Amino acid sequence: MTIKISYSNKTFKKASGNTVLFVDENFNINNLKKNLSNNEFLYIKDILHTSDLKKNILVFELNSKKKIILISTKKNLKNFDIENLGAEFYGRVNYGKNNQYFVSSDSIISKNKNFIGLFLHGLKLKSYEFKKYKTKKEARIITIIVLGKNKPSSQNQAKFRALEEGTFYARDLVSEPGNILHPDEYAKRLNSLRRDGLKITIYDKKKMKKLGMNALLGVGMGSIRGSYLVTIEWNGAKNNIKPLAFVGKGVTFDTGGYSLKPARFMEDMTYDMAGSAAVVGLMKNLALRKAKINAVGVVGLVENMVSGVAQRPGDIVKSYSGKTIEVLNTDAEGRLVLADAITFTEKKFKPKFIVDLATLTGAIIVCLGSEYAGLFSNDDKLSNQIINAGEMVEEKLWRMPLHKNYDKLMNSKNADMQNINYVGGAGSTTAAQFLQRFLINKTPWAHLDIAGMAFSKYGGALNSGGATGFGVRLLNKLIEENYE
Repeated sequence: MTIKISYSNKTFKKASGNTVLFVDENFNINNLKKNLSNNEFLYIKDILHTSDLKKNILVFELNSKKKIILISTKKNLKNFDIENLGAEFYGRVNYGKNNQYFVSSDSIISKNKNFIGLFLHGLKLKSYEFKKYKTKKEARIITIIVLGKNKPSSQNQAKFRALEEGTFYARDLVSEPGNILHPDEYAKRLNSLRRDGLKITIYDKKKMKKLGMNALLGVGMGSIRGSYLVTIEWNGAKNNIKPLAFVGKGVTFDTGGYSLKPARFMEDMTYDMAGSAAVVGLMKNLALRKAKINAVGVVGLVENMVSGVAQRPGDIVKSYSGKTIEVLNTDAEGRLVLADAITFTEKKFKPKFIVDLATLTGAIIVCLGSEYAGLFSNDDKLSNQIINAGEMVEEKLWRMPLHKNYDKLMNSKNADMQNINYVGGAGSTTAAQFLQRFLINKTPWAHLDIAGMAFSKYGGALNSGGATGFGVRLLNKLIEENYE
């Protein structure tokens, strides 16, 4: 689906084509007489008497060439409510051949100066489709012509475009099959982001082995592909300002290794790199909108496969931090990748904070389903900032506990720690406790377990099913509200 949007300062009068008008929550159309012919006005007013006015959008099909669409704007709409309106509008018009719409921005009642920008942002996010590998592609275009003076500034338009591109890039990455987006290809694509003004540094197996990143390397031992740690830097502020750091799990396909997953759960494991995709999408967005901050994204890219040289249950590895890990379950691999990535990020960049994202545990889905991501943090201020940002963009988080009493569940008789809790229970919390051990300098840190949020089989408010890009808009809002 292609969405074409144009703006004109021309006053909206009576359009011969599809017309989009905004009304109050009671669908009062008295102030729209100038936008409608007398017959149209009387017809719609008559139909409204028998219409369900609790709906947000009403569509009046006058003939095969013209629809009039009324959109209710309730009082005190939040930004995400307006975005959701745009997404709902897309759902109502995404059919047929007559897909040109004239939108009267002057009919908007809301006091939100960015209303039309948010509305169209929601529409575009909802319109995303991944049909790259369809041999028959339906070339459909929706053209939106916005008339009137009520339009977003060029600066805000650029911000929306940057956020859409970042989100779509993340969705594209998550949607790619494992045979296409393996670690080698992933690293190659990240290297191409230099053209957006990002500094890319790629650490391959040889470099990571020299650094002692044996936890990360152990996960990729069974694959014929390479393993990589990639840093993505954006310097939009003075060089002496500490960067904000974002770390992502990039397991491009996860068989579980020798702790093999059941077949019916394995097909979805192309999505096990969604944490890294969110970090990459965020960094692309920051670069495109020229964010006035310093930020670094760090992603560990591996493929967890079974082979004669794959990591075995019971293996002991020495991490980049120097701490040793007994690998009791090779399907608890994401935390091994993140362990080295977190320590490396803290040591090399000395960031203001670290936020990591990962599709880490099935346990978080048991706890929270697909409504909230799990949030674990050692810092109340950072935690509250992230939760508030999530509420603003409707990427919601629920704070989960961290406590020293859980540590005993991850202690090993043979190494400093083990990678899984075999006692049972608290699967997501013990995974977070494990990660926390790899913070050497007590940097403010938050871990987002997005296992239930990265992919939607049925679609959500701002996506039509598939990869959601969860985390890009959330972290962008965190930065906008607190660090710019």
